[in-house]
Amino acid sequence: MIKACSLRSRMMVLFCSIVGILLAGSYLAFYGLLIHEVSAQFKRQLLETAQPIISDIVSEPNAQDVNRLDIAGDYFELLDPQGHVLQRSNNLPAPLNLRGLSPDVSHPAFGIGALADGETVRIGLIPFQQAGERRVLAVAIPTFGSNRVLDSFGKVALLLFPLSLLLTAVISAFYVGKSLAPISALTRHAALMSRRVTNRQGFWTPLPVTSPHDELGRLATTFNHLLQGVDSALKQLRQFVTDASHELRTPLAVLHGETELVLSKPRSAEEYRDTLSMFDDEFKKLTRIVEGLFTLSMADAGQLHLESEPLYINEVLEEACALVTSRARASSISIVRDLGMEIPYTGDEAFLRQLFLIFLDNAIKYSPGSTKIHVALEQQNGTIRVRFEDQGIGIAKEHLPLIFERFYRASPSNNGEVHSGGLGLAIAQAIVRAQGGSIECESRLGAGSIFTIILPPCSSAEMLGSTPKQKLILG
Repeated sequence: MIKACSLRSRMMVLFCSIVGILLAGSYLAFYGLLIHEVSAQFKRQLLETAQPIISDIVSEPNAQDVNRLDIAGDYFELLDPQGHVLQRSNNLPAPLNLRGLSPDVSHPAFGIGALADGETVRIGLIPFQQAGERRVLAVAIPTFGSNRVLDSFGKVALLLFPLSLLLTAVISAFYVGKSLAPISALTRHAALMSRRVTNRQGFWTPLPVTSPHDELGRLATTFNHLLQGVDSALKQLRQFVTDASHELRTPLAVLHGETELVLSKPRSAEEYRDTLSMFDDEFKKLTRIVEGLFTLSMADAGQLHLESEPLYINEVLEEACALVTSRARASSISIVRDLGMEIPYTGDEAFLRQLFLIFLDNAIKYSPGSTKIHVALEQQNGTIRVRFEDQGIGIAKEHLPLIFERFYRASPSNNGEVHSGGLGLAIAQAIVRAQGGSIECESRLGAGSIFTIILPPCSSAEMLGSTPKQKLILG
């Protein structure tokens, strides 16, 4: 039944139950202390009252001092150890009812007794010696005053207990409601965002943070960071799907159009050969896009596993330069290499070659004819640095932070051309990060770009016992 109630109701029930138990325990403890203190006070009073009477009896054994006593509210009896009454105060018409108290005591004893009319009294039995004989002085004091105090306290406690619980319930209802108000606001806000999750402009708006320093405020702030990241990821995913479909649509449209054209009428062998050659180019484009998407998906899942084999970085870089030399010459672009230093490394040769080819292909693609591409390799501050410097069109400063996004498209240039980043730089960044490195970029519009790959050096333990493979590079 309690589980079906709201959190506010459960907190109120729990709070009131705990407070009720504490109040009841406090009242009972205070009542017990009060009874103990009243009893101790009676004992002190009985002893103080008995002392002067005992002194007179001891000093004058034959005097009948107790019989002559008539003190309002105080009653006295002189007893022998067998309980026989030897003397009785004048205001006591009948013997005291000791209610089980034995007069044969060696130390003061206290208890509850009664007068002849039934009135309850506190009794103290104080033993002493009179002329070599044991005697006991019984002193009695009425308890109606202390009982009235205890009864009054009990009535007040019974009245205050429900009032305290009621006041506690009111305060807890107010405080719990106020404390849970931010949670209600968060719930309403989250429900609103869940209805807007398909909005292309984004579903996220900041959750209200009433107090940034308490637990609920920190929870709302954490959710704000989480939702901001989810919103950004959704936007990137939508943009990625849009751009990927655009990139795939073009070669598919070309293949479809060429297929319809070649099937429209009989063709010569040369025309079929040209068409198949064009098909091969488009299939290669599709293959590169699909392989690039697969590589990036593996990197996103943290499953881009690179081989660790000994090699020379300069040889892999030289091989990549040799692979693009013919295409660079076709565009009257020369590749200037500064690779004189042999640098041993432990890494994945295939991925490193792909990494270097991405920057070389981009440099050739965006560089005008009769320009140079400088490729340099060096070790600096304990790191391996590979630099690609071109004299191409450059990248605007506002686009630099975005060039590693997948299919990122820069705004049109002065000649109206729209530059697409494709997947190359995104794949390059994934490979470098998997190697534990980073990429730096410097660029100016119309002056060219410099991309620097920074790789951590391999440890001596990785190279110990391994001999990098030597290769023959054909330029």
